[in-house]
Amino acid sequence: MIVRIMGEGQVKLDDSHFAELNKLDDELLAEMETGDEAGFRRTLSALLNAVRTMGTALPDDSLEPSELILPAPDASLEEVREMLTDDGLIPG
Repeated sequence: MIVRIMGEGQVKLDDSHFAELNKLDDELLAEMETGDEAGFRRTLSALLNAVRTMGTALPDDSLEPSELILPAPDASLEEVREMLTDDGLIPG
C-alpha cells in the first residue's frame, strides 16, 4: 500500500503493519475526542514515525496513487479532525 504523508512524500508500506498502525490511530482518535492536545501531538508523531520506519520511502519524483493520506507532522487537531472518517485516519 502507498501512504502519503502530507508535506513529506510517499511511503510503500506492507499491509501486515496495519494492526499496529490502527492501534495508534485509535489512540489518536480518543485523544482528539477528549481534546488532549499533548496526547494528540505525541500519538500523531508516533503514527507518522511508525509509517516512516516500517515503510520504504518512494523517490520524490514518484507519483504513485496514494491509498492512504496522513496529515503533516505539524497539522493542527482541527485539521486532522477534518480528515477523519468513522474509522479514524486509517480504515479498518
